[in-house]
Amino acid sequence: MLRRNFLKIVGIGVGIAVTGESFAASFVSKSKMPNLLFIMTDQQRWDALSLAGNPVVKTPNIDKLASEGVYFERAYTQCAVCGPARASILSGRAVENHGVVTNDHANPGKSEDVFAVKSFDEILHRKGYLSEYYGKWHCPDHRAKIYRNAVEVCHGDSPFGLPLFGRYRKFLDKNLKRRKPGQGEQVSGSYNWIYKMDPIDRRFNLPSDTDIKVVQPDNHGKLLVPAELSPTAYQVSEVMDALDKVGSKPFNITCSITYPHAPMIPTEPYYQMYKPEDMPVPVSIDDDMKNSPYSDANGRKRLPEYRDKEKIKYMISNYYGLIKEIDDWVGKLIKKLEEKGLAENTLVIFTSDHGEMLGSHGMREKNVFYEESAHIPLVIRFPGRIKPNSVVKQPISQIDLFATILDYMQAGDHESDGKSLRPLIEGEDKTDKFIVSEWLWHGDRVPCYMVVSGDWKLFCPHTPESRIVNVLYNLKDDPYEMNNLIGKNPDKLKYAAQVEKMKAMLVSWLVSIGSKNVDGVRKRKMI
Repeated sequence: MLRRNFLKIVGIGVGIAVTGESFAASFVSKSKMPNLLFIMTDQQRWDALSLAGNPVVKTPNIDKLASEGVYFERAYTQCAVCGPARASILSGRAVENHGVVTNDHANPGKSEDVFAVKSFDEILHRKGYLSEYYGKWHCPDHRAKIYRNAVEVCHGDSPFGLPLFGRYRKFLDKNLKRRKPGQGEQVSGSYNWIYKMDPIDRRFNLPSDTDIKVVQPDNHGKLLVPAELSPTAYQVSEVMDALDKVGSKPFNITCSITYPHAPMIPTEPYYQMYKPEDMPVPVSIDDDMKNSPYSDANGRKRLPEYRDKEKIKYMISNYYGLIKEIDDWVGKLIKKLEEKGLAENTLVIFTSDHGEMLGSHGMREKNVFYEESAHIPLVIRFPGRIKPNSVVKQPISQIDLFATILDYMQAGDHESDGKSLRPLIEGEDKTDKFIVSEWLWHGDRVPCYMVVSGDWKLFCPHTPESRIVNVLYNLKDDPYEMNNLIGKNPDKLKYAAQVEKMKAMLVSWLVSIGSKNVDGVRKRKMI
């Protein structure tokens, strides 16, 4: 049976250290329903923020947001794939329980037995909130019925949405004059607009009429539109316009930014704002992967350009440029919130669905349990309720956001596979934590589960028969995850106790969510 985690809702201000400046705002807000502004990027890894110690990209606005609230040093995706991760955020359920196991399950037209549970947006909407969702929607469309605006679905047609970037393409056609691509240029399939290619682009140095199949991650270069017309500018501007129209009604608005997900084609001045030649090459780019279950993951062997130490610098440069642009627009969005007098009574969350390998282990994209793919940014600000400059060092999962939001929004008791992060934020919960991430789509051909506890990470499949290697990393000694301590390691018996301890954590979690994979994991020989 699915675990029932009921939230104990505590009144605002109870048990919280509140400064003199914020006390008035806290007192006034007791008589008003709080607002929610949920900002989510797509494919942003945890260390792509200056507050996380990144030596290249500068993110002063997100850093400031963290300084005014709480920063989570070790937040993890529930599943390092867009659709499953987003369904877990919205529902607070494990992937196995909400049913969006792969991106295909997030397509429009899926039956309502996939993602059959209510989202936090739906719960808030039924409490009287004005609910809107801007940017990329990547969940079954029947969960989008309640939004006042039409969402942008990723694939196919939807009665509740529009094709992703459909409005944006029309916007570009209205504001720019179309031309044919010239030498060194191609058309991005996502935006249907011309971009100048970088050397890592799959079509680089090929004639413009070359007909080869490409996908989003194959596109690298400079999008040839003005900065004020970029995809990020367009999406965040929609949310800023929405804030102008909320009136006196409590609101629940999501700003789902499609960058820094591929195609990685920033506009100027963000294109090569960080010079490619100055970009640091990932330490693990030459990992031989001989004791890893991911040696073939993400097309690694057929895409040697992501192991090329010179070409990968272009991808990193573009990625950081996109994040710098996001930070600039987050600053404008928060300023708009403040100008409207809404900031003091608005819970603001900044996070991402999953990360990006960016050449680490010679890979691109996500889908794996390495830190670059699974570890995500998370910042929460709520004036008068969350103490400024708070930091949570324990590992937490994005599955906990559902319960956390409903707790702070005073929305009542609702079933969830996660737990409210409020006790951690307020320093009341000091117990050791572990988290579990999932990837169930490819059966037992890849690791299905990741457990993170302290400095340790364990990966394993969900059947005793799988022939892939099990994995144990010590992040303190091996932060780039290049030394699997079990699998083919001749000294693996030294780690038997740690492995069994983490396997027991995984089993306990699977039992708590009512997983059908409990017995398979129990029977799995780890060493």
